[in-house]
Amino acid sequence: MNDETYARVEDARLLLEFLGLDAERSNERSAQVLLALLQMAPMTPWADAEAPLLGTRAIMDWIRDEYGTDYAPNTRETIRRFTLHQFVDAALVVENPDEPTRPVNSPRWCYQVSEPALRLIRVYGTDEFHPLLVKYLQDAPGLSEQYRAERQGRRIPVTQPDGSPVTLSPGGQNTLIKQMVEEFCPVYAPGGHVLYIGDADEKWAVFHEEALATLGVATDKHGKMPDLIVYLPDQNWLVLMEAASTHGPVDGQRHSELASLFAGSTAGLVYVSCFPSRAIMRKYLTLISWETEAWCAEDPTHLIHFNGERLLGPYA
Repeated sequence: MNDETYARVEDARLLLEFLGLDAERSNERSAQVLLALLQMAPMTPWADAEAPLLGTRAIMDWIRDEYGTDYAPNTRETIRRFTLHQFVDAALVVENPDEPTRPVNSPRWCYQVSEPALRLIRVYGTDEFHPLLVKYLQDAPGLSEQYRAERQGRRIPVTQPDGSPVTLSPGGQNTLIKQMVEEFCPVYAPGGHVLYIGDADEKWAVFHEEALATLGVATDKHGKMPDLIVYLPDQNWLVLMEAASTHGPVDGQRHSELASLFAGSTAGLVYVSCFPSRAIMRKYLTLISWETEAWCAEDPTHLIHFNGERLLGPYA
């Protein structure tokens, strides 16, 4: 870094400390992320700070171009999880102000510096800053709670078979997963216990690790779990369900992956590909593995069986 670049990053780090961010959120990486969100080049006056909508990749590209720090592609998740999430929690940044219901896994997911924070930042370095900072910090907890409530209100409520509630992030596969829990289970898995629900935002949204371990399943958090796991104690079956609205069903490769992942199971394994509709299912019809089941949410009381000698049951 040259002198101007170093000074600007240090100014941004100090600003984050003023805003009450911890050491991890006021380090060099976080300072550069903030500068990118503000479009603050080394010589740009603070009064000219902007607040465009930026995705993580755009933030990283801007830092590379303006500050010479070329973050590797695999650091995108670090920036998202260890800087941007905390900026959002602190109400410094808001997610998707242009489309609050955008699915978590959308490539258009974006961030923007909040309007109150932008007003404060534009007077950074002037006599107005500290009086405005005092008021901002007084208001910040309320803003954080407001934004948190808005995000929570967009989540998808799901009622599990035992009546207990859980919420999933909006969009993506989760609308279908809700239907799998609330419509498939009562018909085809009565008395079943949900042991795992995946979520694009929080992969292990429901995870009963001890119950799976009791059944001989050693879960690997690096392995690709199915979207929904339901245990039927009366039959001693584990029903492994894949939501196939935007990606593929249980095809031959996925069948082998799941069989390997659950190889230690003392319960019989049942594989189910779930689709929003038969129109979507038709796109994948030639891929669905034999000796599995297919279910469509638009016809929740019907099940399609792909060959084999039994309907909805495990195979040796």
